[in-house]
Amino acid sequence: MQELVERMSGLAPEWLIGPGLIAAAIVGALLIYKVIRAVVKRTIGARSSILLPTLQRTAGPARLALCLIAVALVLPLAPLDDAWRRALAHLFAVATIALVGWITIRAVDLAATRYLQRFRNDIAENFMARKHVTQVRVFKRVIDTLIIIVVISTALMTFDSVRQYGVSLFASAGAAGLIVGLAARPLLSNLIAGVQIAVTQPIRIEDAVIIENEWGWVEDIASTYVVIRLWDWRRMVVPLSYFIERPFENWTRDAASLIGSVMLYVDYAADVPRIRKRLEEVVKQSKLWDGAVVNLQVVDANSRTMELRALVSARNAPQAWDLRCEVREKLIAFLQKEMREALPRDRADILPPLAVHADQLRPSYAGAAH
Repeated sequence: MQELVERMSGLAPEWLIGPGLIAAAIVGALLIYKVIRAVVKRTIGARSSILLPTLQRTAGPARLALCLIAVALVLPLAPLDDAWRRALAHLFAVATIALVGWITIRAVDLAATRYLQRFRNDIAENFMARKHVTQVRVFKRVIDTLIIIVVISTALMTFDSVRQYGVSLFASAGAAGLIVGLAARPLLSNLIAGVQIAVTQPIRIEDAVIIENEWGWVEDIASTYVVIRLWDWRRMVVPLSYFIERPFENWTRDAASLIGSVMLYVDYAADVPRIRKRLEEVVKQSKLWDGAVVNLQVVDANSRTMELRALVSARNAPQAWDLRCEVREKLIAFLQKEMREALPRDRADILPPLAVHADQLRPSYAGAAH
């Protein structure tokens, strides 16, 4: 290699040989990676369903590692002055730190993916799967954030200016430290709330929740916020700390099945047992009913109507909503067609006209006049 460098010095300017060797080393490393990946995919990839995703996720760190190894082999042979050599050595150190952090993040990602492959999300009762998906996602993002912070801090500490003055600046500047602390408080509170959510599980991925009078599903739990997929396809983004500090409704906390209610207002002449029988027929014919709960009760009465409450159960929140709408529609149609006397109505006693009683009332008026 040394002889090759000496021969190149006679063919090209000396200032071009060093960068040219480094560039050639990087190109060679990328070509070597491409060949190795093609060989591995051809020999082992067809028989392994795990290796191909692993190769795809580790492509970036693997390329960077090969490039750093190639540069480390070529750098001592490159004819560079001391200033360039020190700058490249510093850049090499920073790149190595970034490589270690990148590999660590990819290792955490692969471990999380491998762990979640044991659970199924395509079944109705998938509470265990959603529980582990929520925990793994939150912990993974918290760990990724910590890794990035450590990597950036370590890389910055390789610069003399930051190492000598950076720490003392933050330590001595009380006002600046207070401002930074106040600015970072929401971020830190949401990170801590994320850990609490992962441990205590007040919400999980795909939980049906009602928050701020909006109904939807937990679509994603990030490191500082939660994305709620609303029923009309909108997205609500809520800070993680909201779910620790404020009340909300979780319809699938312990089970996916729900009981829905349908309110009807009928006249006092309504035949309640007949309406109850019709309710049972409606839910038994519906594919949305889970076969658990069906009931009809008179829950209130006022001067005009009776208030009936029909209770029906379904496997999950969307089916419970659709079943309630179906029951409401069919019971109203039943009352209109077969029990019109049950529809709410107003009653009044209509007296004869005043002229009919004029003769009876006149003597009283005459006596009063005398």
